[in-house]
Amino acid sequence: MAKVLSNTPLAPGIYLLTVEGTYRARMGQFYMLRCWDSYPVLSRPISVHDISPESISFLYRAGGIGTHLLAKLQPGDSLQLEGPMGRGFPEPEGRTAIVGGGMGTAPMLLAARQLPEAQVFLGFKDAPFGVSPFQDIHSNVTVVSGGMIADHIDPACYDTILACGPVPMMEALAYKTEGSSAKLYVSVEKRMGCGIGACNSCAVTINGTVRKVCTDGPAFPAKEVNWIDLLSL
Repeated sequence: MAKVLSNTPLAPGIYLLTVEGTYRARMGQFYMLRCWDSYPVLSRPISVHDISPESISFLYRAGGIGTHLLAKLQPGDSLQLEGPMGRGFPEPEGRTAIVGGGMGTAPMLLAARQLPEAQVFLGFKDAPFGVSPFQDIHSNVTVVSGGMIADHIDPACYDTILACGPVPMMEALAYKTEGSSAKLYVSVEKRMGCGIGACNSCAVTINGTVRKVCTDGPAFPAKEVNWIDLLSL
């Protein structure tokens, strides 16, 4: 159990939850959160947005029952956290780009903090949100609103690209990196039940085999992802 420090709305339905305590996580990992007793039955998987010596933060959208309950949390309230979970992004090699689209920016702030030399690209369908923390860390941040962020990235300029966002955005990046030397890793989102690989609810096809997003991912090499499988979710 942990104490809520703040739960700030950044845009309609989008919140930044900061929790007191000392935590650890690699970029791309997640925690299972709950602030209720019996219903809903399952905790909610939320990617780690950022970590400081005294706190951990989560950027999330209130879309279902569980996240709407999280959105009601006030400073001083308690919630339960389990983690870190998942494998997250691998350590990149060489020149690195960090790409976040919409809510896919959520796990990328921690990546930006852990990779201070990387170039950051953030894309939004509508008005940007949560951009200033990236700009506080990096002087080289490109923000695109209303367009396709993949159009602004030249894979030839990078050895490694780490991306999270809507499936069409990540698929576009995958096509752009075909034939280049850049290694693209994408963070895959799917509904989870347990977060520890027991329930099989987050199974996806990776490199022709069934893998679990919660334990084998959520980050995978883009060249191994079955995009038709993800687009059908």
